[in-house]
Amino acid sequence: MGLFLSLCGFALPSVAQLQPLAASTVPDAVRTESPAEDAALDQQPPGTISGTVEDQSGAVAVGAQVHLTRQEQSSGQDTLTGDNGQFSFSHLPPGPFHLKVTATGFRTQEVSGVLHSGEFYIVPQITLAIAAAETEVKVGLAPEEIALEEVKIEEKQRILAIIPNFYVTYSADAAPLTSKLKFELAWKSSTDPFTFTAVGALAGLEQATDDFSGYGQGMQGYTKRYAASYADIFAGTFIGSAILPSVFHQDPRYFYKGTGSTRSRIFYALANSVICKGDNKRWQPNYSSVIGSFAVGGLSYLYYPASDRNVNQVVIQNALLRIAESSFAGIFQEFVVRKLSRQPRTAAAPQP
Repeated sequence: MGLFLSLCGFALPSVAQLQPLAASTVPDAVRTESPAEDAALDQQPPGTISGTVEDQSGAVAVGAQVHLTRQEQSSGQDTLTGDNGQFSFSHLPPGPFHLKVTATGFRTQEVSGVLHSGEFYIVPQITLAIAAAETEVKVGLAPEEIALEEVKIEEKQRILAIIPNFYVTYSADAAPLTSKLKFELAWKSSTDPFTFTAVGALAGLEQATDDFSGYGQGMQGYTKRYAASYADIFAGTFIGSAILPSVFHQDPRYFYKGTGSTRSRIFYALANSVICKGDNKRWQPNYSSVIGSFAVGGLSYLYYPASDRNVNQVVIQNALLRIAESSFAGIFQEFVVRKLSRQPRTAAAPQP
């Protein structure tokens, strides 16, 4: 048979010739990486993942749990957000990752991304939304109880953790305030330490520029200016934000809009001084603010120096100025305050 194949032009390779072929080709097809490539992967510099967690009001979320998982890990890593709402994972190898953020009373938020070699990856701000279960519990409460809880939150709102920011709500469907709560907010605002400090600075400025010269100079003049300025603020707060809102059944707070075009938000903020929400949650003319501004101007006419008791300047101009200030305060609330306003931490957060 072999002779026949040889005569037909076919050559059979020997066994010795077949063995080198099997030894050289098969392992090369199976092997995917060399030892040098494995070492290069191990030497890639690690990276860091960090970010900030806040709630819907813009307050930092302290003590929220952040769980990090990666493709090569089965259990993952955990940490808690600190006092500033920030978290960080360091010394991480490059590759895809997944974050899961959880906090009591809020819906779980998840974020995915890819960490590159040596990268300091900053996760876009994570905002926690109130869990549906918590909303369902609040529906069962009486409106007065809901309003009380909302006011407790508002009484903690401060700009840069110092300036009171009590008269703004970030809930579009906030419960109407009872008369008791309106007076409570007015009292807390009027007696806040920052209010006394601000009045003192204003009285000092008026004395330096000799405004209301009838008060004179020296400590006596400063005391009179201080008393007059505080009386304006106290009367304005109680008349425009407590007494008249109780009479007209109107809400003295600013309802943060936060959505829509910039133009629509500007018009909304400017109109806030003459339009407000009633206790029936419907928009209506802001009688409390307009009438209150003129009432405070008329009241201040009684204790201003006789030489400065000009009806046009003291009553009308001051009233119009208060209305204008309310409009511009709305713009400040709409575009600036929320970024600067934070709620103070009420309990110590557990350490990671």
